[in-house]
Amino acid sequence: MQVKPLNDRVLIKRLEAKEQVRGGIIIPDSAKEKPMEGEVIAVGPGKLDDDGKRVAMSVKPGQKVLVGKYAGTEIKIDDVEHIIVREDEVLGIVE
Repeated sequence: MQVKPLNDRVLIKRLEAKEQVRGGIIIPDSAKEKPMEGEVIAVGPGKLDDDGKRVAMSVKPGQKVLVGKYAGTEIKIDDVEHIIVREDEVLGIVE
């Protein structure tokens, strides 16, 4: 299944956080924090400005980005968790 975001939305696949065990304590999945880093899978065409012209998106598919822990809407595509966020919810691009 393919999902094409609309307007200024971005489809992001969260990257798995590296698991670090300190002192032999294993943290269950339900208690782990959501990773803030993800890979852009698809982007919308951009939002319309007041004159009706499209504003180009500043992120592109394949880029690694930072998003807030609780930003966007979570969805599952082929049993893989993704999030859809507005472009202004993307905090930065990881280079």
